[in-house]
Amino acid sequence: MPTDLSPFIAAATRWLLSAFPPAAGPLNHALAEAQAWQAATIAAALRYPTPLDAELLNMLGPGGSGRLDSVTGSDVHPPTDDDHVWRTWVDETVVSWAACLLADVELAATAAACLAATHHGAGGSGDVGDARRLTIPSPRDHSAAPLLRHPDLLGPVADLHREGLLGLLHADPTGDTSLRA
Repeated sequence: MPTDLSPFIAAATRWLLSAFPPAAGPLNHALAEAQAWQAATIAAALRYPTPLDAELLNMLGPGGSGRLDSVTGSDVHPPTDDDHVWRTWVDETVVSWAACLLADVELAATAAACLAATHHGAGGSGDVGDARRLTIPSPRDHSAAPLLRHPDLLGPVADLHREGLLGLLHADPTGDTSLRA
């Protein structure tokens, strides 16, 4: 059975970019996509850290984007048949965790550091390298994805599963994202 999370990472990335579109232009789209992909990859690897977790996800499915669409108001425009298909591959928790990482660079750095503890870390199928666009975004990264990096806009999506991510990373919900001893 496959332990590759790439279909779910791609769906999460696509959902984030459709809900929080980048600034106009192909370079902006590419930079925003890189940031969303890095966030979704780390979130998926943390959510499904073992080969068994990934296999179960492949067997049972992720649940789709219904609740996410409702939270962001995307459900007022029914998706087309083609749009509906990829939305079934969206994992709500992965998208929520990715939103948390996009909104908070310190939390993203903590999560990236924890990635090595998963099956997908360091050279595995979910390797994101140094994730610099996510953990140390440049002013150009911010200007390419102003909606995707805006904590207030991401808040409703991030809040869906923020506590689970903070608990997994042993981060303090008051803002201290250092790992507890």
